[in-house]
Amino acid sequence: MSHTIIDHSNSKSFFNMAWIAFVLATAGTMAGIILLESSLATKGFLAMGFVFTVSACFTLAKVTRDRHESERLYNKVERAKTEQFLSEKENPGSTF
Repeated sequence: MSHTIIDHSNSKSFFNMAWIAFVLATAGTMAGIILLESSLATKGFLAMGFVFTVSACFTLAKVTRDRHESERLYNKVERAKTEQFLSEKENPGSTF
């Protein structure tokens, strides 16, 4: 049974574009908070909320990716066990 290996990696330009967008969005938001005509306490609260939001986004992305990779590995092991079982049933007494 043949399996097609699919490459799920991103291109270098997509990777760079994502980081550039992140840096620009972060810089723009922080500039907006700094230039906001408000009290220092309000600016601090907004900055703290922004930092925690970005941190939560990175954590969520990591946890989601870890779960996906874990499920892929589990399914790969299960497929190998199934193929071995079927191979043994088709050819009794033979080994890999």
